[in-house]
Amino acid sequence: MSEFRLAPEAEAELDDIWLHIARESGSIDIATRVVEKIADHFWLLARYPYLGRARAEDLRPGLRSFPVGGYLIIHRIVEDDVVLILHVVHGSRDIGPLFGH
Repeated sequence: MSEFRLAPEAEAELDDIWLHIARESGSIDIATRVVEKIADHFWLLARYPYLGRARAEDLRPGLRSFPVGGYLIIHRIVEDDVVLILHVVHGSRDIGPLFGH
C-alpha cells in the first residue's frame, strides 16, 4: 500500500503557501488550486517513492526532491516505503539552511 505522511514543517509551509498566494492573487480559489496541485503529487510520490532527484550530495543522505510548478517537495522514504514529506518550499529558495548547510 502506498502511503505518505506530512512532517509538521511541511503542513505549516503548505499553509504559508496558500496564505501568500491568496494575498498576492486576491483569490482563495487560486491559492487552493495551487496547494491541491502540490498535494496531488504527494500521492504520486507515495506510489513511486524514488521519483525526483536524490539530494545526498548537497543536502543529506536519503533526501529526494521533486518539483511541482514553482515549488519543491523535499521528502525521504521511511519504514515500509512510507514517503515522509519534510518540506514544501518555493523553488527559488536556498534550501541548504533547512538542513544545516
